[in-house]
Amino acid sequence: MSRQYLVDQIKQKKSFLCVGLDTDVEKIPEFLKAYPDPIFEFNKRIIDATRDLCISYKPNAAFYEKHGVSGLQSLIATWKYLPADCLNIIDAKRGDMGNTSGMYAKAFFDESAAGMSFDAITLSPYMGHDAVSPYLEYKDKWVIILALTSSAGSKDFQYLTTEHGFLYEAVIQKANTWANADRIMYVVGATKSTEFTNIRKYAPDNFLLVPGVGAQGGSLADVCHYGMNKDCGLIVNASRSIIYASNGQDFAEAARAEALKIQQEMQAELEKAGII
Repeated sequence: MSRQYLVDQIKQKKSFLCVGLDTDVEKIPEFLKAYPDPIFEFNKRIIDATRDLCISYKPNAAFYEKHGVSGLQSLIATWKYLPADCLNIIDAKRGDMGNTSGMYAKAFFDESAAGMSFDAITLSPYMGHDAVSPYLEYKDKWVIILALTSSAGSKDFQYLTTEHGFLYEAVIQKANTWANADRIMYVVGATKSTEFTNIRKYAPDNFLLVPGVGAQGGSLADVCHYGMNKDCGLIVNASRSIIYASNGQDFAEAARAEALKIQQEMQAELEKAGII
């Protein structure tokens, strides 16, 4: 998915919502467990209920890998069902290097290898260019590099001072030398909203993947105030607040209602910014 297509989808859908498919079989409605693949059945109904309200879906690899072969089958089935007009992101946070990094890239980007070809992948940059470059070899794929997270542990490393500022600032400055804003996005936690002004000094044009709105308590208004650029430049993820809005027969309808509420807030922000 090209940058321009993504921007066009934001304008058409009046949304920059990403629905996180962090599907935990222990939290899905009990009646779905009678289906041959309960995880996929859950995801399918969530997708059907929200596809016109969001511009992206983000399965979290760990929630599928923990089930072994059957979990990977659910992930592949989910990828195949994702709408073509939505950016599909695999939240894998891989961070190895060399041949190993190349194998991870092949697993998630090369459909002939493992049955999946996601548009984008989240990566840890700790090992530097070697950890990212194999993914950039795939044309028209995005890498989404962890920059500043909402976790308490972000203070352990991300705020260490370097000659280029905080470590998270140094990460952005260095990664921007590997590819341009058409290929690289950054993960920035919503609860760090006041840091967006600072981040935009180093990444004015990059899209930012923003988790933490919804169940984690991040403010959409603050994220937009500090982080939105002329193309919107934001993909705001909500997972639990949408997919677990209900655990009954009406779970898909409840998910849609929650997604609609967020989409309407996003539409107001896009209108305020003059993007739509």
